[in-house]
Amino acid sequence: MNRAKSVNRRTWLSSPYILWVIGFTVIPLGVIFKYALTSREGGFSLENIVATFDPIHLKAMVFSLEIAVGCTLICILLSYPIVLALRHLGMGRQGFTMFILILPMWMNFILRILAWQMILSNNGILNFLLTRLGLEALPLANTGTAIMIGVVYDYLPYMVLPIFNAVAEIDEDIIEAARDLGASGFTVFRKIIFPLSIPGLLSGIVMVFVPSMTSFVISDILGGGKLQLIGNIIEQEFTKSSNWNLGSGLSVSLMIFVLISMAFTTKNDVEGKGSAIW
Repeated sequence: MNRAKSVNRRTWLSSPYILWVIGFTVIPLGVIFKYALTSREGGFSLENIVATFDPIHLKAMVFSLEIAVGCTLICILLSYPIVLALRHLGMGRQGFTMFILILPMWMNFILRILAWQMILSNNGILNFLLTRLGLEALPLANTGTAIMIGVVYDYLPYMVLPIFNAVAEIDEDIIEAARDLGASGFTVFRKIIFPLSIPGLLSGIVMVFVPSMTSFVISDILGGGKLQLIGNIIEQEFTKSSNWNLGSGLSVSLMIFVLISMAFTTKNDVEGKGSAIW
C-alpha cells in the first residue's frame, strides 16, 4: 500500500514536467512531422524530405557540417588548456575566472554577436588596431572565418564547463603518483586527465555541435546573408517564403542527420555521473 502511494505521489509530482514535454516538445514535433510529410495541397508526400538533396540545400548542409565540426574541434583545443590552467588556481581565483568566462553569457545574444560584427568589420576595431601597428588589414567581414569566430565565441563556455567538472573530480593523488613514477606532463594528460575527462568531453561535444550545426542568427549577422547555413534556409522558408512544408522537411532531415551524428558518440557513465550521448 505504501509503495503504491509512493508511486502515485511521484507520478503526481512529475505531472507538470510531463505536461511541459507534451505541450512544448511532443506536439510541436508532431506538427513539424505532419507538415514535412505532406504537400501544400495536404496530401502525403516525401518531396519535402527529398528536397534536402537539392544542390542549394545540400551545399548549405555541408557548410553547416563544416562549421559545426570546426567549431567543436576548436572549442576542444581551447578548452583543455583553459581547464588545466583553472585546475591549478585556488578556489577563489578559480571561481572568479569561471565567473569572467560565463559573464558574457548573461548579456543579450544578439548584442554579443553585433559587438563581434563591429570588431570584425572592414573598418572595425580589429583592422583599426592592425593598421595602427603597421600591419595589413584583414578582410574578415561576411566570411566563413567570421562565422567560425562567432560560433566558437558563443559556444566555448559550453565545452569548458563540462570538461572542467570532469577534470575537477580527478583525484590529485593519482596525478602525483604518476609524476613520482616519472611521467611527464604530457603523459599525465594523455594517460590520466584526458581519459578520465571523456564523459565531460562528450557532454561538451553535444552542447557545442548540435547548436552550431543548427545556428542561423550568427551567419545572418557575421556572414552578411552571403553565406547560408541550413538553419538560414529553414528560417527563410518559415518566415519569408511561408513554405512550412519545405521548412519542416528540411528540419526533419537536419534532425535525423544530427541524431545519426550523435549515434557515433557512445553512452558513458562514470559512477552514475556520466552523460548519455546519442
